[in-house]
Amino acid sequence: MAGLKAIKTKIRSVEKTKKVTKAMEAVSAAKMRKAQNKALAGRSYARAAVSILSRVSGSRDVANHALTEVRATNSALYIVITSDKGLAGALNSSVLRAAAKDIQELGLSKENISIIAIGRKANDFFMNRHYKIEAFYPNTDEVTSTVVNEVVDDAARRFANKEVDLVKIVYQNFISTFEQRPTLRTVFPLSLTELQTVVSDIIPSRGAFAEEVSTEAPSTYTIEPSEGEILSAILPRLAGIFVYHALLESQASEHSARMVSMKSASDKAGEMRDTLTLKFNKARQAAITREVSEITGGMEAMAA
Repeated sequence: MAGLKAIKTKIRSVEKTKKVTKAMEAVSAAKMRKAQNKALAGRSYARAAVSILSRVSGSRDVANHALTEVRATNSALYIVITSDKGLAGALNSSVLRAAAKDIQELGLSKENISIIAIGRKANDFFMNRHYKIEAFYPNTDEVTSTVVNEVVDDAARRFANKEVDLVKIVYQNFISTFEQRPTLRTVFPLSLTELQTVVSDIIPSRGAFAEEVSTEAPSTYTIEPSEGEILSAILPRLAGIFVYHALLESQASEHSARMVSMKSASDKAGEMRDTLTLKFNKARQAAITREVSEITGGMEAMAA
């Protein structure tokens, strides 16, 4: 009977675990859809940003601007976005591996690599490996303009002052519910090509949300009060699109990966419950058979 009691306790424990994982699956599904809708809602702003950059891309001031200057890479800043929590499969580890691989391919020493970590997992990973953490931000469910502006302004200042020669962002790009892809983008030097790629990631190529993005620059245009002043104001904001949508894509990926992981955990819990139930029934049947045999043997002994 002690064995039967232990099996029944395990069954109850597994059932409780399944209830928790099912609840987490439902919550992650709702959050994933919310993050997707936010990313798609920002597509008009991102499309307009590409249009603006395409209009001024032919300007000599753009080519000579501090935020678009291409130079030899002797130092780099990486903005790495992960989640604060686990239980999301290989979501965080794939982003961290992609960042570590790119840093290795860059061939710079740790002293010349700086990290802005968004998410506790990224902060812990690079801190444990003795990289220089310039800033750390928790990755919450709410993407605020304050965080985006602080990250972009800090990166833009470091790049313009030549403290770093390259600024990259690493995040998990949401492809579908069952597919997320670690992605690297170059934020500074700012380029039209990279910004177009970000917008193409936001807007699906097919379906109801698909749209045609036009980036054709006009032949002539007038900029007031001056090109220098306008570019200094708009280029950091255009770069903010990288960070903003990377955060949204990362959140959608996180909730999607956690939903899939929790669904898998729920399925495994169900399988384990069925296995334990079968084991319990077999053990109970064996115990009943043994007791019947003992009763029968006792009756035969008394009759003799």
